[in-house]
Amino acid sequence: MQAQQVNAEFPKKLEPLFRPARYKVLHSGRGAGKSWGCARALIIQALQKPTRILCAREMQRSIRDSVHKLLSDQIEMLGVGNHFDIQQVTIKARNGSEFVFTGLSDQTADSIKSYEGVDICWVEEAQVVTERSWNILTKTIRKEGSEIWVTFNPELDTDPTWVRFVENPFPGSIVIPLNYRDNPWFSSIMENERRRDQTLLSQVDYNHIWEGKCRPAVTGAIYADEVAQMFAENRAGDFPYDSFQPVHAIFDLGWNDKMAIIIAQRHISQLRVIDYIEDDHKTLDWYSRELKTRPYSISELFLPHDGAHADYRTGQSAQRILQDLGWTATPLPKSPIDDGIRAARMAFKSLYVNKPKCERLIECLKRYRRTTPNSTGEPGNPLHDEFSHGADAFRYLCLAAPQMGTTSESGGLKLPPLKYNWSFNTGSARR
Repeated sequence: MQAQQVNAEFPKKLEPLFRPARYKVLHSGRGAGKSWGCARALIIQALQKPTRILCAREMQRSIRDSVHKLLSDQIEMLGVGNHFDIQQVTIKARNGSEFVFTGLSDQTADSIKSYEGVDICWVEEAQVVTERSWNILTKTIRKEGSEIWVTFNPELDTDPTWVRFVENPFPGSIVIPLNYRDNPWFSSIMENERRRDQTLLSQVDYNHIWEGKCRPAVTGAIYADEVAQMFAENRAGDFPYDSFQPVHAIFDLGWNDKMAIIIAQRHISQLRVIDYIEDDHKTLDWYSRELKTRPYSISELFLPHDGAHADYRTGQSAQRILQDLGWTATPLPKSPIDDGIRAARMAFKSLYVNKPKCERLIECLKRYRRTTPNSTGEPGNPLHDEFSHGADAFRYLCLAAPQMGTTSESGGLKLPPLKYNWSFNTGSARR
């Protein structure tokens, strides 16, 4: 079959899609036309020679969740429908090219082997693709000359897709940042939407939606504004530990779930988080040894209220076990979750975090969010997931903060105020 000549317009920035590269990465905000451009480029390549193209995303419950409809529409718009057979779950070209569609989350290293012969894999909405999925996919698409195209709207700068392809791109990768200004066909309707959002939305939301900037926290995060403010004020960094200040460890207890421990100091009006431990299926004596290996003299441990409750398997409470290990362990009073969240929001204003040692905790705070039932659409209780344990420990830290001791500016222990008996006759004082 003779190569099909197609007249198709593209934004100038998408010209590199027609150059060979193992990875082609497009990230943007709304209205940039990246998905539209990728679909057109892949259709053209499929017409030029037999090409097997896998269109993937993290979750695909049905073909409606895929880019099948986008490709079908572009085939019609380009006027090349007579060269394609658009089937229910695949799209095939008369020259042998084929588009197939899959979700990555259900794949295993064995199940995905059928895609080893793919020439191009296009991963759409890649901001939610997990590290596990990337590890499986990139090792499967290994045909000589094969390419992986990645399109996404960034969410967090700690997401696996952003870290893997933007912060640490594979040598020779084509990485193209886009926004609405790069789309010459950006419609007047979209421009009106953009201007309205520019007026109504916060700067963080506007930059994320239209400029393609990473958010400081996930959409709907409980502490989204507080995390954004902390980074804006440079209160997450490589801050030194103050050896003159008492150190405290605050626990969120767990076994199958994660055990989270925040190591913190309080200094006058500042709350300083200096270290973080998170693990599972470890005993309290293991965490005790771990705390003792840290270069801090920890004066007191704070536990959630159930730390005083005896475990039915051992008959001992976490408080008793830690006391027997030589620690001063204080359970906090039981408090409603929302009271703790309010305390945390207040504490954020004076929070300083040692970022190199607490990156996992920061990630938990960025991703701590509420459930939103489909039946009501209203935010409910905080979601219990892999990020909630660190956020719960932070909530306990903020409740414990008023009980955490400090030292005076001179470095000695802060003593209670001296009591004087004043003699008004002489003006002298006796201690």
